[in-house]
Amino acid sequence: MLSSGVMRLMKDSFGRTIDYLRVSITDRCNLRCIYCMPPEGVDWMPHDDVIRFEEIIRICRIMAVMGIRNIKVTGGEPLARRGAADLVRGVKALPGIEKVTMTTNGVLLGEYLDALIDAGLDAVNISLDSMDEDNFNRITRKENPGQILFAINRARDLGLPIKINCVPLRGVNEGDITKLAGLAKNSNIAVRFIELMPLGTAVALRPVPADEVMALLEGEYGSLSPSAAKLGNGPAVYYTLPGFEGHIGFISALSHGFCESCNRLRLTAAGFLKPCLSGDMGLDLRSLLRSGVSDKGIEKAIAELVSRKPAHHSFGGTQDRPDHSQKEMFRIGG
Repeated sequence: MLSSGVMRLMKDSFGRTIDYLRVSITDRCNLRCIYCMPPEGVDWMPHDDVIRFEEIIRICRIMAVMGIRNIKVTGGEPLARRGAADLVRGVKALPGIEKVTMTTNGVLLGEYLDALIDAGLDAVNISLDSMDEDNFNRITRKENPGQILFAINRARDLGLPIKINCVPLRGVNEGDITKLAGLAKNSNIAVRFIELMPLGTAVALRPVPADEVMALLEGEYGSLSPSAAKLGNGPAVYYTLPGFEGHIGFISALSHGFCESCNRLRLTAAGFLKPCLSGDMGLDLRSLLRSGVSDKGIEKAIAELVSRKPAHHSFGGTQDRPDHSQKEMFRIGG
């Protein structure tokens, strides 16, 4: 334990409370989504370069004392790494950690759902950009969405809170938006539309802005009404639709930025702690852990990084913005 043993709030230099850590446990994935990976594939990280589960638990323990309350387990595809449920159990048991959730593409979720629920997983986000087999194959370069839809239905039946994440892409899945939203009509789930982030291969694609998605949904289902529901720890803004049991959410980092309320840090599968998705700034926690730095020394390094968390991301329309084409989302963590 840290010598202080005191749970506290972690603030950055702009007064934002930092209480949410996204932890990527692998860069590997069983899909090849066009906004994440190039068609020729990628070289995965060597095994020894991937942060170990015991190292993740140590980091989460230190950061829980500093003020982190919520952990999101991501990838790559987190369920592609053996023992993901054991990690969930270990993190959930840490003092100060209130919720452990996971973002997955859902392909393996049906296989591991019982183990994850038994481990204490609080909720799951499932990426699904189309229910049309041809469009799904076009986006993911893999098979069909049948396994994912099965996992969604089973998770719902078991009472696990579910969010469906869709990235609308111009000329690709615009026609799927209203059908995907319909998943929330008769089920208490949230379907969220996430604006495309211009990273890696995604820079060659065109987003569908949130306002346009909202217009499509209102044309099909009626007026969107803002919801006061608190669904998770992230930046999504939620709405209800007439006759819908569930919610519709929007994460619109480009058209409706939310940096002023950002509460998160990201730990990559290589053990690199990032204060912002768009920047290169970060802290090599893996090296600190493996070189014998004490918990107190790691805490100090994290606190210094948090003090340098930028006011806002560097995505956007300015001509002098950084080139994000070499940043790979599957390596940063979804």
